Amino acid sequence: MTLIVQRIAAALLAYAFCTCAAAQVQKFPDHPIRWVVPYPPGGGTDVVSRLIAEPLARVIGQPVIVDNKGGANGVVGAQFVTGSPPDGYTVMLVLPAQMSVNPALMKNLAYDPVRDFAPVVQLTSFEVAMFVNPAVPANNVKEFLALAKSRPGAMRLASAGTGSTGHMAAVWFQMKTGVEWIHVPYKGAGGAFTDLLGGQEDVMFATTLSALPYVRSGRLRALGTTGLKRSAAAPEIPTIAESLPGFEFSQWHGIVAPAKTPPEIVAKLNASIAEVLKLPQVKEKLASLDSETVGGSPAEFARLIASDMGRYAGIVKASGMKAE
Repeated sequence: MTLIVQRIAAALLAYAFCTCAAAQVQKFPDHPIRWVVPYPPGGGTDVVSRLIAEPLARVIGQPVIVDNKGGANGVVGAQFVTGSPPDGYTVMLVLPAQMSVNPALMKNLAYDPVRDFAPVVQLTSFEVAMFVNPAVPANNVKEFLALAKSRPGAMRLASAGTGSTGHMAAVWFQMKTGVEWIHVPYKGAGGAFTDLLGGQEDVMFATTLSALPYVRSGRLRALGTTGLKRSAAAPEIPTIAESLPGFEFSQWHGIVAPAKTPPEIVAKLNASIAEVLKLPQVKEKLASLDSETVGGSPAEFARLIASDMGRYAGIVKASGMKAE
């Protein structure tokens, strides 16, 4: 009799748990969502996050609070998210740096991108561009290469951090051209831009959206974009491929949640963000910032992450890159 009672109690407990979980999913979201950006304010990730978070709040009927937690190429933000409840109320904007580069670059990484996160959706696909401060006597990629090769190891390359988007683009450029420079990693794009603008650094690869205002005001010079065709946002900037045929480097933004977030909540987040990405004003604004909206399912985003993990592991190994 006791065994029967125990089984009935266990069944009732399981039923209560399922009912509670179903109710949680049904009412989601009923309070603000924290949108973690694993970089300081001022960079392209911050711009994209705020551009999408505002209309997302209207779609879901709850505030979406952008929370910048920069440091260690996104590790600080990633650790915060992995320690958050898997209830859908904390999500993180990610780049290949956090999901595909760090695992290859850092031996004792504090998180596992596959085990510790639930992919939600790919937001964008975008390219970056190569910029120099105006004191650098080069007006195009060919002139820069000639200058850099005449001063091997003298040029200073600023980046938002080792393994960041701009750094990986620079490493790819370096592997294709043999150029030598001194890499100066910062804790985010904001500090790197400050010193590039101030003349302490010579060159930087960064998102077109974050640097274009400086280019158009004459404070920076753009040498080339990393796509195979010229940017719709800045058609006056040539592609690097026009000087180095076949050169291409693209990146993406995406959203992840803590692992074990209920699939139904992940699906709700995916659908809500997809609705935002379809808004004409969002598509147009992202296009003006040289980013293309993507969307797609969580499974499609998971496959992209897995594919990039292999790709960047190869780049890190071939380049001999070390975490700094």
